[in-house]
Amino acid sequence: MKILIPLAEGFEEIEAITSIDVLRRAGIEVITSSLTESTEVMGSHDVKVTADTTLDKVSVDNLDGILLPGGMPGSANLKDDIRIIKLIKRLNKKSGLIAAICAAPIVLEKAGVIKEKRATSYPGFDKEMKTCNYQENRVVVDGNIITGRGPGVAMEFALTVVNYLTSEDMVKELSEKMMVE
Repeated sequence: MKILIPLAEGFEEIEAITSIDVLRRAGIEVITSSLTESTEVMGSHDVKVTADTTLDKVSVDNLDGILLPGGMPGSANLKDDIRIIKLIKRLNKKSGLIAAICAAPIVLEKAGVIKEKRATSYPGFDKEMKTCNYQENRVVVDGNIITGRGPGVAMEFALTVVNYLTSEDMVKELSEKMMVE
């Protein structure tokens, strides 16, 4: 199981780091990538993170999914990157996992993968998600699409992704070890 988490300049640190950490604790291979030639990426709250690689060096053929952290302008940067849009479309075609939190579901709208699907986002971004069946739940799962509201649901979102990729038993084990109630 291999999941890509692309980090665009201005990404939401809590959402990215929580997802990376929780997925790796579950034994899921996570590859982080920057969108530029540099592996250093600045988050929306001035936390600099070093990605594992750059997007151009990621082999998309053996990816099982993608997880998009939100934040601004990170989500706008993801939405404006044609490589990300193409990757999402390709993964959706083979029913790969497509997860996005906070403002990042706007990227899924642009890629055309949430049409008539249930989805959520950070409040206000629903205006850019015109083709989905918008929900205000903390985390929404519709087939291979998982969306979350924002930083405050980062742990719940990450555990939902783990549940989708592995099992409820793994979520229970992780929740106990991390003292998640």
